Amino acid sequence: MKYIDEFRNGTIAISLSDKIAELVKGFRKITIMEVCGSHTMSVYRYGLKRLLPPNIRLLSGPGCPVCVTPVSFIDTAITILHKFANEIIITTFGDLFRAPGSSSSLEKEKAKGASVVVVYSTRDAMKIAEKNTDKKVIFLGIGFETTTPTIAASVLEAERSNLNNYFVLTSHKTMPHVMEALLRDKELNLDGFLCPAHVSTIIGSRPYEFIAQDFHIPCVIAGFEPLDILQGIYMLLEQIVKKEAGVKIQYSRVAKCNGNPTALAILDKVFEPCDVEWRGLGLIPKSGLKLRNRYARFDASKVFRILDFGFRIDSGIQNPHSASNGCICGDILRGVKTPSDCKLFKGACNPEHPVGACMVSGEGTCAAYYKYGETEP
Repeated sequence: MKYIDEFRNGTIAISLSDKIAELVKGFRKITIMEVCGSHTMSVYRYGLKRLLPPNIRLLSGPGCPVCVTPVSFIDTAITILHKFANEIIITTFGDLFRAPGSSSSLEKEKAKGASVVVVYSTRDAMKIAEKNTDKKVIFLGIGFETTTPTIAASVLEAERSNLNNYFVLTSHKTMPHVMEALLRDKELNLDGFLCPAHVSTIIGSRPYEFIAQDFHIPCVIAGFEPLDILQGIYMLLEQIVKKEAGVKIQYSRVAKCNGNPTALAILDKVFEPCDVEWRGLGLIPKSGLKLRNRYARFDASKVFRILDFGFRIDSGIQNPHSASNGCICGDILRGVKTPSDCKLFKGACNPEHPVGACMVSGEGTCAAYYKYGETEP
């Protein structure tokens, strides 16, 4: 397939593997984090760790939207279902449908008769609102800068078309802030970041510059195909070996320095920064996005008076890295542990009966380990 096969060429992959090995021959241990869940899936799907020399270590980061959605967000949606059972329809992406809350999930609530519909886009949710004018339709908005502009566009369209029964409950997050939080984590010792490709097509490369300048950690925006990732790793290693730190773009066919100005303008018009909780990571200041007051009538957290429920969507937790059920998803998202360190992995926790969000999502590290096997060199 044109524009795909070119980036999966095995001969070129081996050549890049040899160049990487030669570049770091005799060098110290180097730890690189691929932040994005799609990178993680490609790394395991194509067995890329086996193409790297032993002194190169790849870690998976918190770039899976469902994995980092806090339990409190799921609990909020379920509480709304219970309190307004005959008035609302909850719409959600498929991965979030199975994500566990503290005692239930949207999937379980639907099985009990609740109005929960899996959609593929905000447009689907808006169509449901248009067809069910006697109901209040809530879209559960999660994810990073990649999906947030689409939610912003849906709010603008709802305003333009006077769609007054469409609302969004959001737990949007921004990548640069969590990357900074990881660099401040004393349990981690990172040498470089493979930055998320899709996010970077929206925000560009400039938001990562502080990482290179303030922390002297190099960054490379890489695509998701095998050759993209291998070339991105090589570009990182060139900087590390030379003791340089900058932000480079391997994914230049799509990602640009200034990102997507149109998407950024829509995002900025509708959303503003806020503190937000990351599942397993706790509260990270200014790492989230919430609707501006101008669009409060579309904000489900205000319309349905979430604060009256007795908890906040962005509430911090005393020990964000642990879970009472034994799941270590928080430590996996931080890159300090791997799924094989979890006593629940492949036993009590599997794709049919996921205990943690990292097994639920198709981009989760645990799901990748389970599907493709642990491919440590």
